[in-house]
Amino acid sequence: MFAAENGLKGDPRLEAISQAIRVVPHFPKKGIMFQDITTLLLDHKAFQDTVDIFVDRYRNMDISVVAGIEARGFMFGPSIALAIGAKFVPLRKPKKLPGKVICEEYELEYGTDCLEMQVDAVQPGDRALIVDDLVATGGTLSAAIRLLERMGAQVVECGCVVGLPEVKGQCRLNGKPVYILVEPREIDNCRHDISSEFLNVQCSG
Repeated sequence: MFAAENGLKGDPRLEAISQAIRVVPHFPKKGIMFQDITTLLLDHKAFQDTVDIFVDRYRNMDISVVAGIEARGFMFGPSIALAIGAKFVPLRKPKKLPGKVICEEYELEYGTDCLEMQVDAVQPGDRALIVDDLVATGGTLSAAIRLLERMGAQVVECGCVVGLPEVKGQCRLNGKPVYILVEPREIDNCRHDISSEFLNVQCSG
C-alpha cells in the first residue's frame, strides 16, 4: 500500500521526499534508471520526514525487531528502531556476518543471490518490521521474510521508501503487507518497467 492511499493523501512531506531522490539513468549499467536515495540523506528535513512517517506508522504496533536489508535498508532501519524502542537486525550478503548464520536465496534477473542473518538475532515470537529503500519484484523482501520466519519471528509488515506503481495491485509479499512512501521518479523521455530489483529504463530520442 502507498502512504498517499493510507491516510497521507496530499501530505507535502511525500512530495518533498520524492523530489529529494535523484534519478541516475543507465547506472550501474545501461538500461537502469537508478533511484539514488543518497541525495535524500543529504536533505535533513526530507530524511527526517522519511523516518518520522515510518515511526508514526509503527510506534504502536509492538514491533520488537527492525530488520534492515543490505545495504540501503541500513540507512533507515536503525533510526526507526531507536525511535520505536526496537532492536535493529542487519540482513547481509554472504560472508559478511560473524558467527552462525542462516541463509535464504532469491532470484535475480540473471542468477541468484542470498541474504544471511545471525541465528541469535531474533527470538521466537518477536514482531518484526523489514525495511529497505526500494521494492520492485519483491524477491529480496520475500527472502527476508523467510529468514525471519524460520527463526520464529512474526513479520508484521515491510516498509520501503520507493515502490513501483505496479505493486499497488499486489500489496502483499508472502502474505505480508508492504507499506511504500513514494513511487519512483522519472525523467523526461524515459519510462521504467519491472524486470529487476532496479528499475529498467527505456529512453526515446
